[in-house]
Amino acid sequence: MRFECRGIPVSDGIAIARAVVLRPVEITPDPAEIAPDGAEAELSRFSEALAAAKEQIEALVESAAERLGEQQAEIFRAHLSVLEDPVLEETIQNKITQERHNAPYAIAEGIKEIAALFQQLRDPYLQERAADIRDVGRRILENATGAARVELSCLTEDCIVAARDLTPSETVSMDFAHTLGFVTELGGRTSHTAIISRSMEIPAVVGAAGVLEGISGGETVILDALDGCVVVDPTAAEIECYEGKRRDFLRRREALAALRALPAQTRDGKRFELCANIGGPGDLAGAVKYGAQGVGLYRTEFLYMNNTHFPSEEEQFAAYREVTAEMGAQSPVIVRTLDIGGDKDLPYYAFEREDNPFLGWRAIRMCLDRRDLFKTQLRAILRAGVFGKLRIMFPMIISLEELLAAREILEECRKELRAEGVPFQEDIEVGIMVETPAAVMMADVLAAYVDFFSIGTNDLTQYTLAVDRGNPRIAGRYDPLHPAVLRSIKRVIDASHAAGKWTGMCGELAGDLRAAALLAGMGLDEFSMTASSIPSVKKQLRDLDFSDARALAERALAAATADEVRRIAGPRGHI
Repeated sequence: MRFECRGIPVSDGIAIARAVVLRPVEITPDPAEIAPDGAEAELSRFSEALAAAKEQIEALVESAAERLGEQQAEIFRAHLSVLEDPVLEETIQNKITQERHNAPYAIAEGIKEIAALFQQLRDPYLQERAADIRDVGRRILENATGAARVELSCLTEDCIVAARDLTPSETVSMDFAHTLGFVTELGGRTSHTAIISRSMEIPAVVGAAGVLEGISGGETVILDALDGCVVVDPTAAEIECYEGKRRDFLRRREALAALRALPAQTRDGKRFELCANIGGPGDLAGAVKYGAQGVGLYRTEFLYMNNTHFPSEEEQFAAYREVTAEMGAQSPVIVRTLDIGGDKDLPYYAFEREDNPFLGWRAIRMCLDRRDLFKTQLRAILRAGVFGKLRIMFPMIISLEELLAAREILEECRKELRAEGVPFQEDIEVGIMVETPAAVMMADVLAAYVDFFSIGTNDLTQYTLAVDRGNPRIAGRYDPLHPAVLRSIKRVIDASHAAGKWTGMCGELAGDLRAAALLAGMGLDEFSMTASSIPSVKKQLRDLDFSDARALAERALAAATADEVRRIAGPRGHI
């Protein structure tokens, strides 16, 4: 019977194949208490299960690095850090010795408690890391009970995998030769399912609520991961239509691949710089693959968030050096200093509760107060700069006083390194992330004290419109194409050019096809985005005349509503 539902497309493409439904074996441990003298045996049972899980995950690290690259291997290194966290071991041991639970029940309950703590954090990224905790916990539980793990590594025919959710272990162990796509009821854009699907360029739709109600297994499924549509038992006409859509998509993707070595240049000769946003060294393969001219945003917070402690100078130096050396002396890398707080928590640091965390103690405000943390990072960045071409960017600046204070601490770090005889990048460029209305209004003043601006449209939009971008009740009001946002962007670009400086953009709007011509026409110098978006934005720019883009931007800047801007910009397209 035909069934259709929609979800979140997280990896572009269209797949048509038979469905394989993944239904994990449920493990329900017996809650019965153990005898007073039974604790030692249960502790031993848990210890053996923990050791086995460590061996299995170490094997997954090796397999993921070989098959998928270092970025995906980091997922399982994070799993190892979960296993090695003394909180996990102590929590489960206490449930055995103090609450007198048997090992399987203690494991299940302990993991449930720890995962719940992560789930309560404000940051969506850390909330989704609760899935890592549950994945690790299930592996330990399987080892303790002897339950068989469901594997997707030995598929015999092409299929689309459907599941309530996919753990990182299940996703990475898939037989990608036969997995044409996958759809899950749960998950978001930053889930590991989404990350891996994009890295493998496999069509994927997540958050498709109720999809398993229409799939039992064996049905033909159309997975449209361009528009987020899933069709079960489609008609012959629908299959023919989607086959054509799939062929068109593949042709467009091949055409875009041919642009990799070509400049992002309009037909009348105006050039732009297209760069990639990355979260760590593991993202570089995609940046290189899609022809990024540099890194426009290195989100260093992931180095802190995927850790059990504040990373040391040496840990940070190693990560920044790897990125810098890989990109080379001709490809600049903009390192954003620690941008934590607001919606980004740390599992090992307790932020005080704030009524308005987005307006609270975060980013540069935290760094200026915690000079020890700030200097550790700045020293590491300066040292790594000698291996290539680094730039430093301070986030959340609202005043000249903040900018000067940050630059003063940077100069202290320079003096310390000189005194210690440690090599560092002397001529490092310094910029700020323009993401507050205050920075927009002060752009003409701030431009005299920086080498560049980079516009962070995600926060700039929410602050300009007073709309919490994470609040579903008002999500419709969050609109980066709002005329107030566009006029702010234009003001910043004009201020930088008047001072002889350049402006880039590293927010999501930079990779939005609706906005490419508008931003080009406003005079934006650099676009930085998810690496896979670079080819389609490049094509948009290469198909333009700069004179037409300027005229289009003028019309958009004169618009009274976001809907009018959208009509001027034209419909959003796929590759």
